[in-house]
Amino acid sequence: MARIDKSKLTKLEIVRVASKMFLEKGYTNTSIKAIANELEMSTGNLTFHFPTKEHLLAELVEMLRKFQWNLIEKEADEGVSSLLAICIELMTVASACEESEIAKDFFLSTYSSPVCLDYIRKSAVERAKIIFAEYCDGWTDEQYAEAEILISGINYATLMTTESPATLETRIRGALNQTMLIYNVPEKIRNQKIEKVLSINCRELGNRVFKEFIKYVDECAENALKDALFK
Repeated sequence: MARIDKSKLTKLEIVRVASKMFLEKGYTNTSIKAIANELEMSTGNLTFHFPTKEHLLAELVEMLRKFQWNLIEKEADEGVSSLLAICIELMTVASACEESEIAKDFFLSTYSSPVCLDYIRKSAVERAKIIFAEYCDGWTDEQYAEAEILISGINYATLMTTESPATLETRIRGALNQTMLIYNVPEKIRNQKIEKVLSINCRELGNRVFKEFIKYVDECAENALKDALFK
């Protein structure tokens, strides 16, 4: 019988409980102490495995990236590695933030965390090098990285709301246009993708996707624990 790695099991259980609390009570409203209490362990034991709450959020962000591409593949009829898929992804996140304060808190927290933002940008660069290659002939890795710094700022602004916010459609339209413009996508193609995205019931999709993400995270955590126990 294989030897059980108790440290790995502890980490998986921490991620499972923390993720559940972040997505049900809100990331901002959940403290390390609250997570430790829920797990019936000391904060010292928890922070031995995850030094800060941001490190736990990063685990959730990694799951989010995998989930988004699995789901968007079903929504984008041009394929997951397509320009349309990127547009739908941004629209879905913005819509989820509009429909749920917990979703808004979660997504804005990921863009406010240096640990998570670094992961988001690096992941986005690798994807952009595939999707925008035909419009960015000769671009270096540094140019893609610089572009994603700008785009992460655009995305963050799109998710924010103020006392007199622009409509959701206006924010999505502007963000998509600016993102594609940075990558030299011609105006005609930009307009086609934007209109196709905005023809989708974005509020319904955003609400549904966030609920499915919560379910996905719980299933991933449970499966990881089972694999660790019975491997």
